[in-house]
Amino acid sequence: MKSGSMKYGKFGRSWLPAHIFAWLYMVLLVVPLYYLLVSAFKTNDEIFGSPFSLPTSLSTANFTESFSSAHLGPAVVNSMLVTVLALVLTLALAIPAAFAIARTEGRLGALVERVFSLGFLIPTFAALFPTFLLAAATGLFHTRAFMVLFLPATAMPLSVVILVQFMRTIPREMEEAARMDGASTFAVLRHIYTPMCMPGIATILLLNFLTFWNEYLYSLVIIGPDPDLRTVQVALPTLKSLTGTDYGILTAGTVLTLVPVWVVYTVLQKRMQQALVSGAVKM
Repeated sequence: MKSGSMKYGKFGRSWLPAHIFAWLYMVLLVVPLYYLLVSAFKTNDEIFGSPFSLPTSLSTANFTESFSSAHLGPAVVNSMLVTVLALVLTLALAIPAAFAIARTEGRLGALVERVFSLGFLIPTFAALFPTFLLAAATGLFHTRAFMVLFLPATAMPLSVVILVQFMRTIPREMEEAARMDGASTFAVLRHIYTPMCMPGIATILLLNFLTFWNEYLYSLVIIGPDPDLRTVQVALPTLKSLTGTDYGILTAGTVLTLVPVWVVYTVLQKRMQQALVSGAVKM
């Protein structure tokens, strides 16, 4: 009993550096977030004079000013519209594609999966000029519709690779039993594969939501700075000024744009944790 406790103690001490690094990493994440939140309620003088102190008041003047100055209302609506439609299209394409690859035996399925994996090798900025030409050629330049069609294309490699791994773990016996009951291919996908892959679907929803919502370069080039069409990431920089930026208003606008991200993460985090845990168990 004594030797067992000694082994446990040694094992605990061996994990001490990992705990230290974990707490340090948490501090590195929390401190900038705290600075952002408290700065949203301060003036420029307070931000530079006492950057980490609590605000003297909880006035919402900075939030109101940022919302009106950058026209964040239409920008948030545009971002939500583009993001939600792009997510729906991504799932509509990725789930059937992953289903087909997961059910394909032999070299063909592995080859198609490798083709999707090649998408990871394409840098984001490398496709900017061809994408610009494509938008102009299709007549969708300066439209949100092109971004709705373009963003799922960028998300397909990761989405398909993740879903294929989940679908391959589903026993074929379940599909065979459904087939004996007269289920069609679509019914098998809808009632067996999709429900059992919900942790994986939640994972790609969360990852793609963060990517789509925070996308800036293509939104700036394709949609442009039109206040009626631009997304929230394009609208935020308009709060900066060469003559004198009010950083309290800028941080307040940034906090407002983080609210949808926090809501989506709160809703999907449990499903994503299930995906991570199930993946660890399978390994």
